[in-house]
Amino acid sequence: MTSVYEQKPWLKAYPSDVPAEIDIPQKSVVDLFNEATDKWKDRTALVFYGKKMSFGELREKTDRFANALADLGIKKGQRVGLLALNSPEHVIAFFGILKTGAVVSSISPVYVSSEIKHQLDDGGVESIVCQDMLFDNVEKTGQEFRNVILTNISESLPATKKIFGKSILRGVYQKMAVPPAKIYKRKGFYQFQELLKKHPPDPPEVEFDLREDVATLQYTGGTTGPPKGVMSTHYGIASGDALFHAFYPFLEDGKESMLAYMPFYHAAGQSFGLMSGIIHGYTLVILTTPELDDIINSIVRNKVTFILGAPTIYELLKDYEKTDRVNWDRFKIMMSGADALLESTAKEWKQRTGVTIHECYGMTETVFNTHGNPLGKSRVGSIGVPITGTMAAILDPDEDEFVPQGERGELVMAGPQITKGYWNNEEATKDCEAIINGVRWWRSGDLAEMGEDGYFSIYDRKRDLIKYKGLRVYAREVEEVLKTHPQIRETGVIGVRAPEVGENVKAMIVLEPDARGKLSEADILDYCKGKLTPYKIPKIIEFIGEIPKTDVGKVSRRELREEDL
Repeated sequence: MTSVYEQKPWLKAYPSDVPAEIDIPQKSVVDLFNEATDKWKDRTALVFYGKKMSFGELREKTDRFANALADLGIKKGQRVGLLALNSPEHVIAFFGILKTGAVVSSISPVYVSSEIKHQLDDGGVESIVCQDMLFDNVEKTGQEFRNVILTNISESLPATKKIFGKSILRGVYQKMAVPPAKIYKRKGFYQFQELLKKHPPDPPEVEFDLREDVATLQYTGGTTGPPKGVMSTHYGIASGDALFHAFYPFLEDGKESMLAYMPFYHAAGQSFGLMSGIIHGYTLVILTTPELDDIINSIVRNKVTFILGAPTIYELLKDYEKTDRVNWDRFKIMMSGADALLESTAKEWKQRTGVTIHECYGMTETVFNTHGNPLGKSRVGSIGVPITGTMAAILDPDEDEFVPQGERGELVMAGPQITKGYWNNEEATKDCEAIINGVRWWRSGDLAEMGEDGYFSIYDRKRDLIKYKGLRVYAREVEEVLKTHPQIRETGVIGVRAPEVGENVKAMIVLEPDARGKLSEADILDYCKGKLTPYKIPKIIEFIGEIPKTDVGKVSRRELREEDL
């Protein structure tokens, strides 16, 4: 018997110009990059704090870098680490690595040396491209490399900002255990720009098995243990990109300007900005750090038409005094991803700007998003519907069985963009797979439900579900209520062990500056009455100075639990 999910009720929500299915291009990421840089060679590809680079120039530099890597002995299938902030060099290195047939393993700049070492060891990384100011933590891993290629964040800055950039870096270099001047004298160490000058734009010819060859080995955040390497194939990436653009057909190839502030080392920034933006001929307005003034100025100066942002950036901008300088109606669409968008943020943003934020949903394991709110049919509090060519369902968290429509369970997805699995970890891969009626579903770890019209809503991570006397409490639901209090700036909710009830609900709260010492635990409990069912009201409240977050601004409940212990 066909389940309600397999009947795809969400198709009724699709705009008339959005197809249910499309043919996936049988091309590698390298093919797509080459086509884009040929087609739009005179168009601006990158804008970095005012300095522009055309698609033609990007192609030449990338081809030079790929040639250099091949000359250093980097071959198809090898994993190459990439540790860099958002910059033109990051883009060049990313596509240059792919052009050799090697696999890009992006490393977060906020990782400490032990986390970097785990990724290097697990992925078998023997060569790395790294910004010199970030190399200290790599040095502390004790790892030995065949090749270390160092680049500098000021290399692509305009002349007016290069001097300022170098003055800041001078202080960073002085604190490094081994300054760059000495590092370059080591065997196997190279300067990025010197390699570009030395090698002609003659990249190696590589043939790809699209469904088998891995393009990126992106590591998950490690919220339930050591990070796992997610294998995304060339076919999976091409699929995710094509399905996304089929679902949002109004985004025009070669015409959009995109704010690329989301970190390129993170799945969202890498997929939507670094890869999809270049593949479709967008102008990427690159920011290294999300300073609000830089965001506002970049949007205005470059007439940005598309943004995918984390919820935290909208939360900050909606209260920022200069936000009204932007004509937000210019945007084709404003999207929110990488974390849950609070209803209060979405509603207050609409009140301030008159523009709707369209929430979407995806995972590192799905490369791009699997869900999105259709243009003009966005629903606050929902991640939207499965996009073109993608299926979604709700399974029992513990059994490979569909739960009835309207009931909560674990969100699962099926589609060509889903990862082939975790690197060297068959057990973890099998734990996430569910084969039902011949379809391979991927378990997300998120608890959700589907409404009658096919819109999905996320309630929490499965691991963040709090069990109080056998009753389910969703941490996000409690956080959303607490966040509506005008004197609460931030909050994170976790479950803490209590033998008599299982787990108690504990809220860590950061107050607004003028409320500190004035708002009590009792005041907060009174505020929750009538807004939350009694068993969901926090039993423990702790005032803290800061909520720990992941590198894309999510509340890190793992760190909250560790701090509590």
